[in-house]
Amino acid sequence: MELELMTKKDAAQLEVLLKGELNTNTAPDLKALLDKELDSIQTLILDFEGCDFVSSAGLRVLLNTFKSLKSAGGKMKLINVGPNFHEVLYITGLDAVFGA
Repeated sequence: MELELMTKKDAAQLEVLLKGELNTNTAPDLKALLDKELDSIQTLILDFEGCDFVSSAGLRVLLNTFKSLKSAGGKMKLINVGPNFHEVLYITGLDAVFGA
């Protein structure tokens, strides 16, 4: 399944709505989008309402993005995390990192 990324940018905040699956094939698309925008934002909101699967490749993109933003004084928030993805975050301990 493909991943559709819809963005909304206001000043130093970027909101990205993910629709589809964040997997090995689609994680590079999210990474490319975020790498392009990271220098110009302080807050990143990732909305997982339409995302029904996140693989380890997707988790890697999220964690690396979080680290980059945090080192630059920014913040990242995950919203509308479904129960399956929330369980993965809990099991890996990343729920505490991302505040999800």
